Amino acid sequence: MTITSLRLRSEAARPNNKQRIAAHYDVITSYYQSFWGEHLHHGYWIRGNESKEEAQEQLIDYLAGLANFEEGSRVLDIGCGTGASSFYLAWKYRIRPTGISISPAQVEMARNTAAGAKADAEFLLMDAEAMDFVQSFDAFWSIESISHYYNRKQFFSHAAQYLKPGGVFAFTDWFKRPGLSAAQTRKLIAPIERGMLCELETMDDYESYLSAGGFTIERREELTQQCAKTWDLGLDIIADRAVWALAAKHGKEFLTYLNAFRFLRAGFRSGNFVYGLFVARKANPDR
Repeated sequence: MTITSLRLRSEAARPNNKQRIAAHYDVITSYYQSFWGEHLHHGYWIRGNESKEEAQEQLIDYLAGLANFEEGSRVLDIGCGTGASSFYLAWKYRIRPTGISISPAQVEMARNTAAGAKADAEFLLMDAEAMDFVQSFDAFWSIESISHYYNRKQFFSHAAQYLKPGGVFAFTDWFKRPGLSAAQTRKLIAPIERGMLCELETMDDYESYLSAGGFTIERREELTQQCAKTWDLGLDIIADRAVWALAAKHGKEFLTYLNAFRFLRAGFRSGNFVYGLFVARKANPDR
């Protein structure tokens, strides 16, 4: 067996296998929207009585406020999904977004929305770990995408070449609590990884990767408590038997996804699952 075939076999066994991720989102993105709405990510509750949609927009606003985008900035939305964050940022913060996703279905949906709204936004089918641009960007943005990647240390180093000196990288992602034993990881974290097609590391891991990639961390914050209500709503979703019947029609992967909802809620409550954000800035040698 060749080295290449061994690598491919190893990648195929990973929960964040790229082919499975692309196929997963191609099939069920429209169902995601029926579950979660326009924005396919966690909400951020401030008062506690906000609607899911309001909480999701509050998450975007909170991160965008920390990023402090300048009007007209060219912003790369990494793992853009259907483009909802890109459109929101363009409308409210007057940035010029480019979005990338490995899901053809998501890219098509984002492009169709952009065309219908006559929005100044571009969406590309591209693997974030192999991004390739002629131009550089003023800022990077990513919501709950990086934990899908194979090699996050390499991702940050590679991506940095497409960010202008002094540019900001603002993102949220999913993490695990430091210090979990192998047995705890298998019991508490592995079901989340299998269902959500990701691999979870710690916030300390990301901090070291960012530093190695030439970034200075301006903000590191855990938002687990403010985002936990997302999975209270998630349990409401899977309480509907029709959702399970729908999932069964699409095979084991969709069922594994729904099963992960309970583990996510438990992870939020126990603190073993962590929702966090980083705002980091690329070094500017001219300053």
